[in-house]
Amino acid sequence: MRIIIAEDDPVTRRLIEASLEKWGHETVSCDNGHSAWKALNGDVPPQLIILDWIMPGISGIDLCRMIRAEMMDRAIYIIFLTSRDKREDIIAALQAGADDYLSKPFDRDELAARVQVGVRVIELQNSLAERIKQLEDALHQIKQLKGLIPICAYCKKIRDDDNYWRQLESYITEHSGAEFSHGICPDCYENIVKPEIERYSSQNGKISA
Repeated sequence: MRIIIAEDDPVTRRLIEASLEKWGHETVSCDNGHSAWKALNGDVPPQLIILDWIMPGISGIDLCRMIRAEMMDRAIYIIFLTSRDKREDIIAALQAGADDYLSKPFDRDELAARVQVGVRVIELQNSLAERIKQLEDALHQIKQLKGLIPICAYCKKIRDDDNYWRQLESYITEHSGAEFSHGICPDCYENIVKPEIERYSSQNGKISA
């Protein structure tokens, strides 16, 4: 997972970076809110960010609000890692859109567990988004017959949007994707086919005689 570390303290930033890389993640280190925002808008934007509250430029809380306001269509998991550990600070961060909150100094095992949760959530969101896209594409491909369809009362041809009269089968196939397998119903067999067979057999009999 590609993860942004938005932390202005170089020692803390390096500790987080080393831990994440040891766990197999790719890191993007930022020492201020502006560079973190730029990274989120890059060609390959990370989907998880570990965010300090107090930073130069854009503060962590303001950056969190910006992400939720302007990137609503993206799955971004936000973990606050800050020395501000009062109850009201935690509430404010969560209300701003944070997904998780850790206080400094942090425990490496706890950070690993929180990051792991974030990765699972992002993977699930990505999977759901891909599934929704597949369903939308499938629905887009489905053709439906609807509205008033002009059909000839005698030959059963259908008039299309270009005012051409077309065979029923071709019209339905184009607008629904259905394919036809022709057969003969019992009524048509008795009323049309059987008399034709009898007439043909009778004529052949007369010719042979």
